[in-house]
Amino acid sequence: MSTTLRSMHLSSSRSRALRAGPSCASGVLRLASARYSSSAAQSIQPSKLEVTRTQHPKQPPPPSSLVFGHTFTDHILTVPWNASEGWGAPKIQPYGPLSFEPSATVFHYAHCLFEGLKAYRDPSGKVTLFRPDMNMKRMNTSAERVAMPTFNGEAMVELMKELIRLDKHWIPDQPGYSLYIRPTMIGTQPALGIAPPKEALLFVICSPVGPYYPQGFKPVALYGTTEYTRASPGGIGAYKLGANYAAGVAAQKAAAQKGYVQNLWLHGPEHHITEVGTMNAFVVFKRSDGSVELVTPPLDGIILPGVTRDSVLALAREHAAGKSRVPDLTEKLVVSERPVTMQEVKAAAQDGSLVEFFGTGTAAVISPVDRIGYLGEDLHIPTGPDGMGPVSRPLWKLLTAIQTGAVPHPWSVVVA
Repeated sequence: MSTTLRSMHLSSSRSRALRAGPSCASGVLRLASARYSSSAAQSIQPSKLEVTRTQHPKQPPPPSSLVFGHTFTDHILTVPWNASEGWGAPKIQPYGPLSFEPSATVFHYAHCLFEGLKAYRDPSGKVTLFRPDMNMKRMNTSAERVAMPTFNGEAMVELMKELIRLDKHWIPDQPGYSLYIRPTMIGTQPALGIAPPKEALLFVICSPVGPYYPQGFKPVALYGTTEYTRASPGGIGAYKLGANYAAGVAAQKAAAQKGYVQNLWLHGPEHHITEVGTMNAFVVFKRSDGSVELVTPPLDGIILPGVTRDSVLALAREHAAGKSRVPDLTEKLVVSERPVTMQEVKAAAQDGSLVEFFGTGTAAVISPVDRIGYLGEDLHIPTGPDGMGPVSRPLWKLLTAIQTGAVPHPWSVVVA
C-alpha cells in the first residue's frame, strides 16, 4: 500500500539548498549560494514521499557472514528527474531490479556518480549518520562536473533518514557493524549522443557491513604505480564518478599480481603521492625539533576531497591548536596539507624519520601501510604491535567513537 508522507517538513533555516559549486583553483570544495527555484516541480520535496513497504521482508543474515557490499536491505529510495519538469516525487519501494532502455546514457557515456556513508547504532539503540551534509555537497559537485542535475542536499538527507528508519533493523547490533548507504545518480535518457542527459535517476540503497578489520588491524602493502595515471589537472580525479573507479581496476589487478594489496597512485615526473587506492593518503614524519608532522597532499584538483580525510584533519588541527585534545596523541603535532613525493618518503624511511603511512576512507576509516613497492624495491613502514602507528591510532579511536555515538559530536546526525 502506498502512503504519502505529508507530515514531513523542513524549517526555513534548514531548507537552504546544500549545494557545492565547482572546485576552485585549489580544488577545495566550496558551498555556493543556493540557486534553486521555489517551484515544486524543480526541487526535491520530501513532503511528497510515497512509501510502499515490501510484502516479502528478508531475514537479515548473521553478522559474521556479511561480505562488504554483497547484502542489501528490503527497500530502495528513488527520485526521478527530467529537464522539463525537474525532480519528481520521491519513492521508497521494495528493493529490486531497475528497468532502463539499452540506449540509456549511463550505459554509453558513463553518466554515473555516487557517494558512500554509514549509519551507526549506538548501545542505546539510537541510529545516527556521520556528516551526511558533506556527502551531499560532494555529490552535487560531482553532478555538475558531468552536466547532471543538482539537488537540495538537506531534502535528500531527510529522505535518506526515512529509508534508514524503515530498514534500521538491518544494522547489526554488534560493535563495529553499520549500515553502508550508497546514494547514486545515473543518466537514464534513452538516446545516443554526447550531451547533458535530459533524464536522470537518483537512488539510494543500503547494505549492512561489518568491521573492515574483524581480526584487528592488518597493515597493507602498496605498489607505487608509475605505469598508470589515476587523474590529471582539469580532469575528473576530484569527483566521485564511476568512470574514476573503472579506470583503476586494471592498475589494482596489476598491483595484486606483483604481491601488493593496493596501488599508491603517483603523479608526474617527481612521483607526487596522491591517493592510496580509493583512499586519501597521509604520511607522518618526525622533525628535527622533536615535533611530528602529519602530512596529506592538498586538494589540487586531482584528489578526491574525502569526508574521512576532512574529519582527520579537523580533529588533528583542533588538537594541535589546543582547542580539543585527542587522547594519547602527541602535543608536538604539526598538521600540513602540502605536496609530498615518494623521494621524500624514501629518504625518511632510510634516515629513520618516517613515523607511519596510512590511508583514510569511509569503508576502513583508517588503513595502515607497512610496505611500499617503489621502482623495484620495497620501503618498509613502521607499524605498532596492533598494526597502527602513534598518530593514526588515537585519531582512529576518537573518530570511530564519534561515528558510533560513544563521544557526542555535531558531526553525528540522529536518524532514529
